[in-house]
Amino acid sequence: MEESEGLLDAGRPADSRRKCGCSRRLCFCFILVFAAIFLFFYNTNLTEMTTDWNPFKSLGQSKNSPNTTDFSSFTSSPGPESSSSVTDQATQNNSVPPLVPYVSPGPYLVEYPHQYHFNINEPQKCSEQQPFLVLMVPVAPDNRAHRDIIRNTWGGDSSVLGKVVKLFFLLGQKTGEGAEQLQEQLLQESTEHRDLIQSDFVDCYKNLTIKTMVMLEWLDSYCSNASYAMKIDSDMFLNVPNLINMLLSAPKTNYMTGLVARGGAVLRDTNSKWYVPEDLYPDSQYPRYALGLGYVLSSDLPKKLVEAAKHVRALYIEDVYLGLCMQHLGIPPTDPPDWGYFHVFPVSYSRCAFSKLVATTTHEGADRTWMWTDFKKPGLYC
Repeated sequence: MEESEGLLDAGRPADSRRKCGCSRRLCFCFILVFAAIFLFFYNTNLTEMTTDWNPFKSLGQSKNSPNTTDFSSFTSSPGPESSSSVTDQATQNNSVPPLVPYVSPGPYLVEYPHQYHFNINEPQKCSEQQPFLVLMVPVAPDNRAHRDIIRNTWGGDSSVLGKVVKLFFLLGQKTGEGAEQLQEQLLQESTEHRDLIQSDFVDCYKNLTIKTMVMLEWLDSYCSNASYAMKIDSDMFLNVPNLINMLLSAPKTNYMTGLVARGGAVLRDTNSKWYVPEDLYPDSQYPRYALGLGYVLSSDLPKKLVEAAKHVRALYIEDVYLGLCMQHLGIPPTDPPDWGYFHVFPVSYSRCAFSKLVATTTHEGADRTWMWTDFKKPGLYC
């Protein structure tokens, strides 16, 4: 390049070469001065910008914080239905939203532990009334009929044998068509009866484990002063006086009872409703567990089970999962004092038969209101 420029200059007159050389030197000086001024202002602005700019500032860190972000406090959302609410909550808390898209844990596992919230709550009932026994009934949000039957039968007595008894229904959320209208109806029902507890998980069969664990969270947070709690399905008949009598002589801690299953086989038939693959649970038998139709807990167990759940993967079979958590705690469920107290198959109604049990499933279509009215009549049972 330099040689080419020299050859071009050689064909020009000397004056022209001198003028041109002078002109080039003058332009070069101007360029140097301009570049120096530009670099000065550029470096000054870059320094100021570097001082103020922090890629994590908008995510809740101050500009003095190190440029690292801790994601350990975030868990995946319970599903696409609630992903927006989780994001909104993260924004409100001025924290980093989850960056990994929701991935289902699989067909046989559920999203627990997870931070669920209560949409409808009765946080003061237990502290105000000091119950001896709390009856917790998981029920579908749209199953008002079962709730009314229970309110008008075995769940309607607030005092039994001199002991305070409180009834609560545990609900999840309905999704899809009619969900908003149903939610308005539930709010009205809650205002009327003050016995609904609703959390923000999707209410479906697979989420029964979530429902159970949220129930335990609620008992630990709002009803730990009760002596005992019973989880009981909504299609059951419950003899509350017999239950109270049983609990008067029961252990006060580390106590779970009901219809206790031993040596329960792990079903490997893929067509079974309760199929569990070997890679999820390799043993051929489950540990001892109380069947989910109805079981009783001493008031210290909810906290312990919630803690144990942090170490045991949440299986979708809720009563088996509680058995796994009890195994983790080293606390086996206790058999009831009488084998005839709990029945998984419906007992044919008679005043005599029902006077000897604590809880039984009922035949589909059975008139439970009539059964209760007849059972409460004065006179001998047998």
